[in-house]
Amino acid sequence: MTITEAATTPAARPYQQYVYAYPHKTAYRPLHREHARLRELWADEPKDALSLYFHIPFCEVRCGFCNLFTRIGAPDGLTTAYLDALERQAAAAREALGEGARFANAAFGGGTPTFLEATELERLCDLAERGLGADLTAIPLSVEASPATATADRLAVLAARGTTRLSLGVQSFVDAEARTAVRPQRRADIEAALARIREVGIPVLNIDLIYGIDGQTEESWTHSLDASLAWQPEELYLYPLYVRPLTGLGRRHGRLPGEAEWDEQRLRLYRHGRDHLLARGYEQVSMRMFRRAGAPATGGEDYACQTDGMVGLGCGARSYTSTQHYSFDYAVDMHRIRGIIDDYTTRSTDDFRHADYGWEMNADEDRRRHLLQSLLQAEGMPVADYRARFGTAPHDDFATELERFRDRGWLDDPAGTELLRLSPEGLAHSDALGPELFSAAVRERMAAYEPK
Repeated sequence: MTITEAATTPAARPYQQYVYAYPHKTAYRPLHREHARLRELWADEPKDALSLYFHIPFCEVRCGFCNLFTRIGAPDGLTTAYLDALERQAAAAREALGEGARFANAAFGGGTPTFLEATELERLCDLAERGLGADLTAIPLSVEASPATATADRLAVLAARGTTRLSLGVQSFVDAEARTAVRPQRRADIEAALARIREVGIPVLNIDLIYGIDGQTEESWTHSLDASLAWQPEELYLYPLYVRPLTGLGRRHGRLPGEAEWDEQRLRLYRHGRDHLLARGYEQVSMRMFRRAGAPATGGEDYACQTDGMVGLGCGARSYTSTQHYSFDYAVDMHRIRGIIDDYTTRSTDDFRHADYGWEMNADEDRRRHLLQSLLQAEGMPVADYRARFGTAPHDDFATELERFRDRGWLDDPAGTELLRLSPEGLAHSDALGPELFSAAVRERMAAYEPK
């Protein structure tokens, strides 16, 4: 089923696409170098509450479901060459931002940032602080990790440099399920990593879990949920399994989303997981995210992803200004990813002074992005905020889409109320609702994208 078909289906299947950013990189296209110089792109942008993101494209193993921009391992010298390139890119970014840029939060993602050795993590933090002027001890810093790389020395560095949140990719505490998802790990290793994380005192621990694994039952799903809850994580993310082309599971089984039986399994496990966490003192923040009642705030409340810009460094990162989203080339195939990483490490500072691939935002896309990123949050979107920013009401700009969502029972707001919010069933169908708000232009670009 294509994105366009999904947007015109009366009752869209529940698992279309995880919308974590709009538009997706598959809608990006090459930019003309002379029209994409970073200094000009950032010249008139507000820069008092930026988000900083460093992308580390290395993992010790690639999970069977992963379609992220990452490669397995790094030959001798590659991580050093990559950090050297990050340093050159940081210099070009700081030059483009000019004086007065302020970062409201920072994140290290990937890949697996903790694939880097402890000394390399120190250098990464130095790049953020000295290279871009971000005081990591004064702003929220989130870092992704895997059990195998959450070693004591790495965690000590992250804690000392101000990490406020660490997200551990567990996926399942059942060894057989982990193997089925091509996530080779043992529960004993997971528990040891969690103990080390708690020992260093990083304020917020997030645990990622996946439902919809072949053979997974409500009983085994509950086992993973309860094993997570034993550590009292401040956050839990519950992800539905997707099987995408060019991934390990995609090559092995060829199974793609859209099978009715699998949809039913994932919905059943999602609802079970949601209710299990709600009954144990967690609040639902989005379809995926659950936060423990009373968990410490990270301090990033002054950052709004709908309006504030983002500076992304690394060959898998994206950046946002109000009029231009940009990144480097995107791929899923391992051979192509290696080539893009190798190209990145050879770039000069001047090569980083322009954007390569991107999407130019306009007023309509800006409205769609704001609505998407607000509506997919459980707390909903105050209509007054939308009206203050755009001078119109969402019910006027998206009357057809919102009426369709209302007819399906996905909204719990009577027409004309001042809070636009998803119902519990709407949150359950977030991965169908989100793509229906894509513009025709974005759908066309994504449909034309050739996986590579």
